[in-house]
Amino acid sequence: MIPLEAFPAINASLNAASGVLLMMGLIFIKKGRREPHKICMLCACGVSLLFLSCYLYYHFHHGTTRFPHGGILRTAYFTVLLSHTALAATVPVLAGITLRQAAKQDWERHKTWARRTFPIWMYVSVTGVIIYLMLYHL
Repeated sequence: MIPLEAFPAINASLNAASGVLLMMGLIFIKKGRREPHKICMLCACGVSLLFLSCYLYYHFHHGTTRFPHGGILRTAYFTVLLSHTALAATVPVLAGITLRQAAKQDWERHKTWARRTFPIWMYVSVTGVIIYLMLYHL
C-alpha cells in the first residue's frame, strides 16, 4: 500500500512525465516520425489518466491542503492554481477530440485540434508541478 503522504510527490511526478511525453511527441511529429509520436501521445494520455486516479484517491482520503503562506506568495499560488484548474478541466475533452481525429486518420482536423490541445495540456502539466513545489517545498 502506498502511504497517503507519498501521493503529492507521485502526482507531481506524473504531471512531469506527462509534460515530457508531450514534448517528446511534439519533437517526433516535427521530425515526421509518426509511430514514436503516437506512442508518446498515447502514453501521455495513460499517464494523465493515472494522475487523475491518484489525485482523486488522495483528495478523497486526505481532503484539501491549505496553502500555508500569505502575501504575494499566496496571490501567486492562487493565480496559478485557478488557471491550472480551469484549464485542467478542458484537457480530457480536448485530448479526446484530438485523439478521435487521429483514430479516424483525419490528419488535417487532428493537427488543428492538436495545435489547441498541446499548449493547454503542456501548461497544465507544468503548472501541476509548480503547484506541488509551491505547496510542499516553499
